[in-house]
Amino acid sequence: MNKNELLATYWSGPEIFTNALILLHLAGALALGLLVGYERAYHGRAAGMRTYGLVCMASAALTILAGYPDFWYGGGASGFLAPVDPTRIIQGVVTGIGFLGAGVIMREGFNISGLTTAASIWASSAIGILVGVGFYLAAMGLAFFASMIMIYLNRLESFLPARHAVAVRVRFKPDFLPREEGLRQAALERGYEIAGSSLTISSENGRQEWRFVALALSRKSGAPLHALAGELAAFEGVEGFQVSHARN
Repeated sequence: MNKNELLATYWSGPEIFTNALILLHLAGALALGLLVGYERAYHGRAAGMRTYGLVCMASAALTILAGYPDFWYGGGASGFLAPVDPTRIIQGVVTGIGFLGAGVIMREGFNISGLTTAASIWASSAIGILVGVGFYLAAMGLAFFASMIMIYLNRLESFLPARHAVAVRVRFKPDFLPREEGLRQAALERGYEIAGSSLTISSENGRQEWRFVALALSRKSGAPLHALAGELAAFEGVEGFQVSHARN
């Protein structure tokens, strides 16, 4: 078989059909990942639609390619025993990329950044694996879907019902004892509710420090950061504070 004939096997009818079937799986995985991600994003979690969509789609890509070994490398792998099991190579790549993705995730208090970047790095490894086994059309589709997520999905999220989250850190004066009920009531009066499991209380030298995430009751409710800062500065017993958008 000459080079032209070998190259043609990658674009034969059965190969294109297999790639199209993989693309359908990727689209379905993307839709389900976005659905789960929207539920998390609506509740103010750090990992949102883009992160879940990328991870779910890349996982499907890595899983489905193992189901068509007869079509790997243009169908040239069938009929002989490969000296190295490609699935072991894939496992090593995914493990290594996992450590690389973890390196771009940073956390400061309730703010987490780099999640979508880490997911996109992992998705790009799946694209490389698809290209490596000869699923060119599927790899192009995965790259297209991932790019559209990164470019346009944040615009779609802006039209969907959502609640923004604010990370708050308040340090009180010595011997001042705040009440949780009063804090929650004050948040409600300003269009927020304190996320149930986010409240953390620490004490040092007689000073208490409270950290929590406040969720807006709706997209249009919730006082802006500058208004919250002004009220916290005038709040009885507050010695210092920090407010910021809880983001990913």
